Amino acid sequence: MSTKYKGQKREVIALDTYIKLIRAAGTIRSKVINSLSKFQLTENQFNCLDAIFHLGPLTQKELGEKLLRSGGNITLVVDNLEKNSLVKRIRNENDRRKFFIHLTSKGEKLYKKVFPIQLKFLVEELGVITEKDKKELQRICKKIGKVGNF
Repeated sequence: MSTKYKGQKREVIALDTYIKLIRAAGTIRSKVINSLSKFQLTENQFNCLDAIFHLGPLTQKELGEKLLRSGGNITLVVDNLEKNSLVKRIRNENDRRKFFIHLTSKGEKLYKKVFPIQLKFLVEELGVITEKDKKELQRICKKIGKVGNF
């Protein structure tokens, strides 16, 4: 669906591109959120588990930076993960003001159960485009992200 805006050609193309990008991402994201809800996980919670699983223990600040989330948002997400015994905060021995967020065995077990399901889903959803197109999409998204200093 193209925009009804009748401005300059480059403006119309920019709006159409934005709409298509947001709709495509929104479609996949809503399916991801639905899938994760079956495991009583939010998207942000899963992303935190994923980051810690792959990168090792992180401070809340590092976690927020990796996931592009505010400090307050990450605090709430980590609080809920901790309440569900999926992560634990361990005080940094060198700087007692900082805590590292670690996966618990329960968190690691849940992550290892959910990740393959999510990965299979993404492979299927993105199967509508070729590997070459996926690489091109990655390149374009990275280029757009750099403009916004991401």
